[in-house]
Amino acid sequence: MAKHWSEDIAKEYLLELGYKFLAQNYYIRAAEVDLIMKDNEVLVFVEVKQRKTINYGKPAEMINMAKLERMQKVALDFMLKEFNRDDLFMRFDAVLLVGAKDDYKLEHIQNISL
Repeated sequence: MAKHWSEDIAKEYLLELGYKFLAQNYYIRAAEVDLIMKDNEVLVFVEVKQRKTINYGKPAEMINMAKLERMQKVALDFMLKEFNRDDLFMRFDAVLLVGAKDDYKLEHIQNISL
């Protein structure tokens, strides 16, 4: 179950692109990934960020090195628990939304890094 409407929008968007849904709000101690999807043979760990406006910054500005490091820990935990291995192809994506639930602009960034 999504913690926020933006996660549902992001999930549906990725499903429409042909991604396969694996998990949502996957949590380990002090770290979480909003969505875990599969794009062909690649595991995709997705951070979803939403802002009503960009007056106080764009959604992408909320993803920093510390967040990426936490996402990496979650990815390793997920691969070990679900597949009993840590050498699968993976990447980190961001789905960024600006606006309200009924009127938003969506941006998908593949392979995010700082």
